[in-house]
Amino acid sequence: MISSEDAATPSMAAFVQRDVQRSRDGQIVILRDCIAEEIPVALIYNGTAHVVMMATPQNLDDFALGFSLSEGLIETAAELQSIDMEYASDAVRVLMQIPERRHAALLLQGRNLIGRSGCGICGTQDIAQVLRAPEKVGEGVFIFEAALKRALAHLHDQQSINAVTGATHAAAWATSDGVITMLREDVGRHNALDKLIGALIRIESDFDAGFLLVTSRASYEMALKAVNVGISLMAAISAPTALAIRVAEQANMSLIGFARPQSHVIYTHPKRIVSDPAARST
Repeated sequence: MISSEDAATPSMAAFVQRDVQRSRDGQIVILRDCIAEEIPVALIYNGTAHVVMMATPQNLDDFALGFSLSEGLIETAAELQSIDMEYASDAVRVLMQIPERRHAALLLQGRNLIGRSGCGICGTQDIAQVLRAPEKVGEGVFIFEAALKRALAHLHDQQSINAVTGATHAAAWATSDGVITMLREDVGRHNALDKLIGALIRIESDFDAGFLLVTSRASYEMALKAVNVGISLMAAISAPTALAIRVAEQANMSLIGFARPQSHVIYTHPKRIVSDPAARST
């Protein structure tokens, strides 16, 4: 179990503690509770405020890189030339420097509003930006159903913030045999995914060699973020939306919903998920 002192920043914690009153079966008890933190995180490129996201103040360097890549603001990690953090008592400003041509393209988007923790596209001012056609992913990974079951079986154990708060989503990366190698958490499902993408890019992970597992629904922006960095297989423990399915279909990404240790539903490109070694060879 982590403690509130294990924060990723000198002034911010992933959660706070406070005394609460709990009532159960008519009995009232005062106890100490852990509550997930949620603060404004301003993403600023070359001095221009782009968007303010409500996020858990942990792994914000991963978040900045992952957001920049998954939103198409940069094409490679090398184009994020610098990241600096400015901490206030209840907010963080993430100051980034990107090539001037990328900054010029960003200015044309006009996105400078507030994004809530439950929304990945808030602040986007042009419908065409939202409904942009996805690029196709490569052949990617093939997995046995046992690998998906293995990853699901270990997913809960690795969610250290959610274990004490019950309030955060997680995005995890698993190898083709179902071993979770990286996990990030946040109050926002899309923030967790951006943090994971940034962390994986930093260690130069091969997106063709594993699959994505998320604890949320598979919404449009989640599918698009995954596709934008080349992820070929995404599994969500909840349902997908119709638009997410269309994005996955167009992009050649395999999309799984309602992922459970004993069952799952494949919505697009089932070729990557096989029940046993014999099935893959047929």
